[in-house]
Amino acid sequence: MKRFFKHIYLTFRFFAIAIAFVALFILAYIFPGLLGMVTVLFFVAVGLILVDLILLFKQKGISASRILPEKLSNGDANPIEISINNNYNFTTDLLLIDEMPFQYQKRDFEIETQLSKHDQKKITYTLRPLERGEYHFGSLNIYANSPIGLITRRYQFAKDAMVPNYPSFLQLRKYMLMAFSNKLFEYGLKKIRRIGHTMEFEQIKDYVNGDDIRNINWKATAKRNQLMVNQFQDERSQPIYSVIDKGRAMKMPFDGLSLLDYAINATLVISNVALKKQDKAGMFTFSRKVENKVVAERRPSQMNKILETLYNINTDFSESDFSRLYIDIKRNLTQRGLLLLYTNFETLDALHRQLPYLKAIAKNHLLVVIFFENTELQQLTNTSAESTYEIFQKTIAEKFIYEKKLIVNELQKHGIQSILTAPEYLTINTINKYLEIKARGLL
Repeated sequence: MKRFFKHIYLTFRFFAIAIAFVALFILAYIFPGLLGMVTVLFFVAVGLILVDLILLFKQKGISASRILPEKLSNGDANPIEISINNNYNFTTDLLLIDEMPFQYQKRDFEIETQLSKHDQKKITYTLRPLERGEYHFGSLNIYANSPIGLITRRYQFAKDAMVPNYPSFLQLRKYMLMAFSNKLFEYGLKKIRRIGHTMEFEQIKDYVNGDDIRNINWKATAKRNQLMVNQFQDERSQPIYSVIDKGRAMKMPFDGLSLLDYAINATLVISNVALKKQDKAGMFTFSRKVENKVVAERRPSQMNKILETLYNINTDFSESDFSRLYIDIKRNLTQRGLLLLYTNFETLDALHRQLPYLKAIAKNHLLVVIFFENTELQQLTNTSAESTYEIFQKTIAEKFIYEKKLIVNELQKHGIQSILTAPEYLTINTINKYLEIKARGLL
């Protein structure tokens, strides 16, 4: 009996009628002639309540299920689908309340809909997670009304489901799909095939004006009785490492995501692009020490290894030690490779403290320092200042923006490649830089 009453809820219509009867009985006390009519109406209302209960509880009228993805994609809109069947012999109004994971802190999520008799409907809504980890869903609550609308019956489905939230694999799919459909130019990307002068042989071809005479193949020329040249291609299987700073500087949030998560999402995509271009992809993180190492390889399981490693990365809020980073790279990375260093420098002084280590790393590897524009400062400089305080704020913002440009110039002066990018364009700008490096044969 207790279980039965737990699923009964009274509607606004029920309380409105109850209040109306209270008023009618008060009037009947003043005007005794109304008592008989009010009594009849009261028993009619009680009968309607009983009929409403019978209609709602004589059968299990609603069945539903929540369809969750195997894993969520961090920072992206993930579809959640709810399938509902109405087994009642009448049209019913439904109120859906899905118990979302605690990370959202959303207590007012509800969907109203209506289903005809023996009808089925699928409802889809999206969730944008902003933290990696486990997301626990509670019950799917559905409240059903009959046409009488005095009583509501609650149904509960899909209790206690957990979905892990991984780095943005939807971005990875998007860029790969665009690459296969030749639409990368819309995002500033392009595929470049460059005839290289490296030692990886491609083919022997007829000599044409403009070919390098140093590559003439004299044996093939003698056999064909015409000039033939060796053609070479870019070297493949070069190590591409994503180096992620997980110190406190990377905890700064933009649009809900931290800089660390932007770097993690970009690492996943650039690793996949590197593997598709026949290079070896790897990664590691650092703050007080170097951790989360994935050795650069070209194996079918490499992307899954990188994805699982990225899933478990968290900042430790400490000051990043670039000297430990240099020592570890010196000891363990003996082959020259491309190092994409995701970090953040807010001032020129912050760069100068780490510059000796960056210069030392750049001696043996092609180093690209990737750091971030402060988009909120950009917005502040675009607004008009109307008071002394606002002028002061705008001046300070412009100073910080100018320092970022000085950092780029300082790195360039010491022969270190750099990318200064807004967080939302990090992935696309990193891919562009990688393709530029491969096209120019810098690695």
